[in-house]
Amino acid sequence: MARRAASERGRLRLLRGVLRPAAGLYLRGFRLPPHPARRRNTAAGRADERRSGRASPLRLLRPVLQDRGLRRRARPLLRLGGRVTLVPPPVDLSIEGGTVVTAAGRARADVHIRDGRVVGVGPRRPDSASAVDTARIVDAAGLYVLPGMVDTHLHLMDPGPTEREDFPTGTAAAAARGVTTVVEHTHGHPIREAADLVTKRRHLDGRANVDYGLAAHVWPDRIDELGELWRAGVTYFKIFTCTTHGVPGLDPAILYRAFEAIAAFRGSCLVHCEDESLTAEAERRLRAAGRADNAVIIEWRSRPAELVAVQVAALLARLTGVRATIAHVSNPSVAAIVAAERSAGADLAAEACPQYFLLREHEVLEHGAFRKFTPPARARTAADEEEMWDLLRTGVLSHVATDHAPATREHKTEGDIWDVHFGLPGLDTTLPLLLDAAFRDKIALEDVVRVYAEAPARRYGLYPAKGHLGVGADADLVLVDPAPERVLTDGDVISKAGWTPYAGRSVRGAVVATYLRGELVAEHGVPRRELLGRFLPGPGGRA
Repeated sequence: MARRAASERGRLRLLRGVLRPAAGLYLRGFRLPPHPARRRNTAAGRADERRSGRASPLRLLRPVLQDRGLRRRARPLLRLGGRVTLVPPPVDLSIEGGTVVTAAGRARADVHIRDGRVVGVGPRRPDSASAVDTARIVDAAGLYVLPGMVDTHLHLMDPGPTEREDFPTGTAAAAARGVTTVVEHTHGHPIREAADLVTKRRHLDGRANVDYGLAAHVWPDRIDELGELWRAGVTYFKIFTCTTHGVPGLDPAILYRAFEAIAAFRGSCLVHCEDESLTAEAERRLRAAGRADNAVIIEWRSRPAELVAVQVAALLARLTGVRATIAHVSNPSVAAIVAAERSAGADLAAEACPQYFLLREHEVLEHGAFRKFTPPARARTAADEEEMWDLLRTGVLSHVATDHAPATREHKTEGDIWDVHFGLPGLDTTLPLLLDAAFRDKIALEDVVRVYAEAPARRYGLYPAKGHLGVGADADLVLVDPAPERVLTDGDVISKAGWTPYAGRSVRGAVVATYLRGELVAEHGVPRRELLGRFLPGPGGRA
């Protein structure tokens, strides 16, 4: 009798080890068989399954839990027979009946969320639906369920000229349009040293609707401080090859030094490529001629200036081994340079922006300041646009970002073409435009997830917490209705810009809900008031 009691206590300890809450399985109720070591109970349990046509609870849980470690810890239960009822831990939110879309494909599946993270993704089984104890259920029937988008290049002017944009408004636009993670840098108040990062983080605390990282600028006289900045938590370093927005350009010698320094600590950089000597000479010549017409933008920020700078930056990236991304690739010739150096061994990526797919060069001449961004729009024909879409589909263009840099109508009409601010608003429209392209079969919906969620998150070390819809990821989700069709208007714009260059375009599909770490942050295009965004340290700050 004593031996039997000891054996029972041992089996109870075993069960507690298997079913402890940290293991991800809960014991709802059980009765131990008299001789659990005997295999006849397991066989009997399987026989019961065959007779009843129903699987044991443990076997039903396997497709829901999707965790080999849990299955391994549960093996002793198989030897105890089918008399134990197992259920997953309670979840906070279940999004049920939607079509989950990842870069790899799509499937009807339920998504289960606990403590801000995804804890289960899998097909619903009618005989196991009750196994998941859920506090809230969202019916996503007829909707697509996507991971939250990740926009890694934007400017929210905060701190700075916040009459153009600020963090609360810019990130509200992001949340309303399905973007749950952003990486920001502001030219007016650049991060050049670790103290700047600390100051900006304090300023932004409680001012974001979505999670955010911060990028630092590279100044020629601050290269020795880049390692400290990386360890402090910046996501990447922004580099200019020509003076723009008051940020000095780096000549090839300084650029080489900067690349070497960043490569030494395995950091990342984003490079704005326009050649300083060519842009400076063009500006001198145009001003001397008294030119202030709209064509100034195209001639000043010319195709050759971009191509020369990209060629130099791409070559130096290969020579130094730095992880570099060429910003806002404007045309296929630039993409070809990046692809060639990548084939030769460079760790290079090519960033795409919607304005280079959807706006044409003639619009710069027609609209002037309202199409003043740099590099300017290069596409001249529908064939040019289609070639850019093809480069995006095939991965030559690595990922999409907005380069969101809004200015109000008042700012865009102050002074002549030389004086007005560069930049366009983009957060309000980028995902709607990509969804429209998908629903019109220009690209696949899986491509949208790849280029605007997974690929940028991978590029900048945010994956798999961000840009990923799978077990363990942050529960950043976007619900998309493919049915609506609407015309974009300036009234749709939440950004302080108050206008969009895409007004008048008809788009298919709509973002109906955005979740940040399992919390609803926007619904039907309206952001919630509570600001839940958190700072995301870059890879160096998490080491």
